[in-house]
Amino acid sequence: MLDFPDAAKAARESSPPTHYEPDGTGTEIDPIETAERRAPTTVPAEILKEVRVSDPTITDGPEPAYQRIDSGYETFHSSVPFECEWGGVLPEIDVAYETWGSLSEARDNAIILHTGLSASSHAKSHPKNENDGWWESFIGPGLAIDTDRYFVVCANLLGGCYGSTGPSSIDPRTKKPYATDFPIITVRDMAQAQLLLLDHLGIDRFHASVGASLGGMMSVMIAALVPERVDRIISISAALRSHPQSIAMRFVQREAVMADPDWNEGRYYGTSFPHRGLRVAREMGTITYRSGPEWLERFGRDRIKENVVPTLTEDFQVERYLTYQGEKFCTQYDPNSYLYVSKAMDLFDMSGPEAGARGDVDGPTLLDRVKASSLVIGVESDLLFPVWQQRELAESLTETGCSVTYLELDAPFGHDTFLIDRERVGGAVKKHLERPNRAN
Repeated sequence: MLDFPDAAKAARESSPPTHYEPDGTGTEIDPIETAERRAPTTVPAEILKEVRVSDPTITDGPEPAYQRIDSGYETFHSSVPFECEWGGVLPEIDVAYETWGSLSEARDNAIILHTGLSASSHAKSHPKNENDGWWESFIGPGLAIDTDRYFVVCANLLGGCYGSTGPSSIDPRTKKPYATDFPIITVRDMAQAQLLLLDHLGIDRFHASVGASLGGMMSVMIAALVPERVDRIISISAALRSHPQSIAMRFVQREAVMADPDWNEGRYYGTSFPHRGLRVAREMGTITYRSGPEWLERFGRDRIKENVVPTLTEDFQVERYLTYQGEKFCTQYDPNSYLYVSKAMDLFDMSGPEAGARGDVDGPTLLDRVKASSLVIGVESDLLFPVWQQRELAESLTETGCSVTYLELDAPFGHDTFLIDRERVGGAVKKHLERPNRAN
């Protein structure tokens, strides 16, 4: 495995994207095979216009279709007590999910799609919910994930607030919301919950495990827990393990929520809502999701009102944009879910013991179990998961004997590139799904 200094050194070296083969050799990626080797440094005109937000309710520009959902999904219920990695027990769990396409007779065309921190199971519109999903332009007939070929399953994460069991769910033992009595959970726990769902659906083998950000962590975790069932991995803008910078960013965001007096140690259900804390946390998060070059072109130094004496509050258009994103998030997400799910991201470490949090630190690692053919995608402008972290993941997967394709994009949208760049991200995803399985 790579250690942190080696990975950091690799990040400073200007090396082209590489196709890694099990013998450790590498050749430059064929750009025809993986969309484009590098995206242009300028903002594509068809994706991003010169946007000047003149009203806080206007969000012209490349914004992901995140929204709260209250219906349109199915629910898997397990009445078997669910034991969490760090020792807590949930008496029962629900997993909300949505599907697209049809499962083949051989039951071998399933793709499990994993979400980021704040997304729901609604990745694509369908008759039960016709609103655009968060990956609307990536899923469908002839698209990156072709629903004429694949059966797609997307579930809300354990710990979330869109139908799956989380802190806002009712504890059957007390008949009240779990709040902060909810146990600490990990990405491994989230993956185990989704495996219960997939077993319920009768899916024994996955054509691919796909995700970005936290979903990219999940995509690799599933492949480690059930390596014999996963043929392909696609991990976008994720990492082998969480590193100090992203841990620090999420810690400060949680501090903002918990510092709000209305948080009330997590017991705010039915009373006041920690609106200010969650809004500020999301504003901080939004800064890490995008990039300076995009905002320079999009907002410049435009003020909300020119030739007006500045105040200590909103003055620049970029500030108004952050406020808008924070306010919108407060109508969509549960603050306690934000705390628990972001903490799970901090605890993520595929280089840790295969047995989990209490396993032998000198024994095999979780990553050692992965055998699937893998695509790892990084974005040069990503502040939250810098590209050296995707390089670390790609090289570490190679060391386990996996066939790995690494693609690095010079796109302007930062961490959110996976939500926006259909041509390059979608093209690479489509090609990898169509490749013959090269897993060991």
